[in-house]
Amino acid sequence: MTFFTVQRSGRTATADDLAPLAFAGHAHFTAMQVRDGRVRGLDLHLRRLRDASLELFGRALPDERVRSYLRTALESGPADVSLTATVYSAAGEFTAAEHTAKDLDVLVRTGPAAYAPTGPLTLATVEHERFLPGVKHVGEVAKTHLLRRAVRRGFDDTAFVDRRGRLSEATIWNLAFADGDTVVWPQADVLGGVTMGVVRRQLDRLGVPQRVRDVTLADLPRLTGAVVLNSWTPGVPVSRIDAVELPDSPSLASLLHDAYAAEPPAAP
Repeated sequence: MTFFTVQRSGRTATADDLAPLAFAGHAHFTAMQVRDGRVRGLDLHLRRLRDASLELFGRALPDERVRSYLRTALESGPADVSLTATVYSAAGEFTAAEHTAKDLDVLVRTGPAAYAPTGPLTLATVEHERFLPGVKHVGEVAKTHLLRRAVRRGFDDTAFVDRRGRLSEATIWNLAFADGDTVVWPQADVLGGVTMGVVRRQLDRLGVPQRVRDVTLADLPRLTGAVVLNSWTPGVPVSRIDAVELPDSPSLASLLHDAYAAEPPAAP
C-alpha cells in the first residue's frame, strides 16, 4: 500500500514509533477523503475523535491540536488524498493504568484518494453487533471476515442484523432506505458515519423528510430503494439484500449525493 506520509503527532513517524502499534487494538480513528486540501464534515470528524477519546481514555486532545496534525500531514502530499487519523495511548492495552492527555498521540497517514464502487451492490445479512458501536475503533476482525464470507457466497458485502432482527449497518457502510419521498435511517446501535451526518443535516436544510425507524428483512419489499454510504461516497445503490430484490432507485442515491455536495468543504 502506498502512503504519502505517516506522522506521529506532527512529525514523521519512525520505526520505533510504529513498532508498538503493530499489534495494538485499543485505539480509535476517523477516515476522510480530502479534495483540494479540504474535507466535508470536518467538525464531525473532530467531534468523533473527541467523543471516542473520552469514551476510551477519559481524556481528549484539543481540537486545534488535532487540526494542526492534519494540516502538517496534508502539507506533505497532493491536494487529493485519503487521510486516516488514529488516536492511541502510550499506556497501551491490557493495562488498567489511568490515561492523561499527555499519553495521547495521533497517527496521521495519507495515501491515494479512494473512490467507491459504482454498484449496485448485493448484501448478505448476518446477525452481528459491534462492541462499542458508537466508536470507530481498531481491531475489528469480524468486518473483514464477514465481508470475505459474503463474497464467497456470491455477494458484494454484508449487512448486519441485530439480536432484535433489525438491520443496522454494513461492514464499512451506513445503510439508508427510501420509503416514497422519505429517507429512512435504521433504528439500531450503529456507528454514526460522518458522511451520514453531513447528509442528514443537509437534507434537513433542504426540507427533505427523514425518519429513523426499525427496518427488518420483512420490511424490505415495501421500501422503494436502498443505498450504502461512507467516507468514499454519499450513496451506492443496493439491488439485493439476501434474497430480497430492491427497486432500482437512482433518485435516492442522487438525492444523497446532492445533499452531500451542498456541504461546504473546510480546510483543517
